[in-house]
Amino acid sequence: MFTPDNDTETDCEAFLNGKKLTIGIVVSRTNPGITRALTDACRAELSRLGVANKHITQVSVPGALEIPVALLAMAEKLKFDALIALGCIIRGETFHFELVAREASAGISHVALEYQLPIANAVLATDTLDQALARQTDKGRDAARVAVEMANLLESV
Repeated sequence: MFTPDNDTETDCEAFLNGKKLTIGIVVSRTNPGITRALTDACRAELSRLGVANKHITQVSVPGALEIPVALLAMAEKLKFDALIALGCIIRGETFHFELVAREASAGISHVALEYQLPIANAVLATDTLDQALARQTDKGRDAARVAVEMANLLESV
């Protein structure tokens, strides 16, 4: 049972068992080298946490702005314990980066709150390709851990 005092690393480990979970992943095809690495790291960690491959549904979308729409469609199916958003937005020379990053993040949060469904947001928003490369593996792995932990946490509350 969850208690507010369970905030240590050891307590969090108790929520990292994914054996009974069904996870949905939405991946943007923009910056495919980065999103492929995010996806590989995420799926490897889900497997390590016990999520069966047959309990993972993955879809791809053209870009970061389409991620919330796909998440919404998955949430409406009511068959997922958690969802994961994977993407990469790299700053360009225009204001477009700011708009895409803000709207994608807001859309992801909206779906999570509307459906009371954990959504791990690993849509990288970086200034440079090098920054994205430095984060791709850790953030993919982190997204898997967040999804599993939050699905178990919400089940226990």
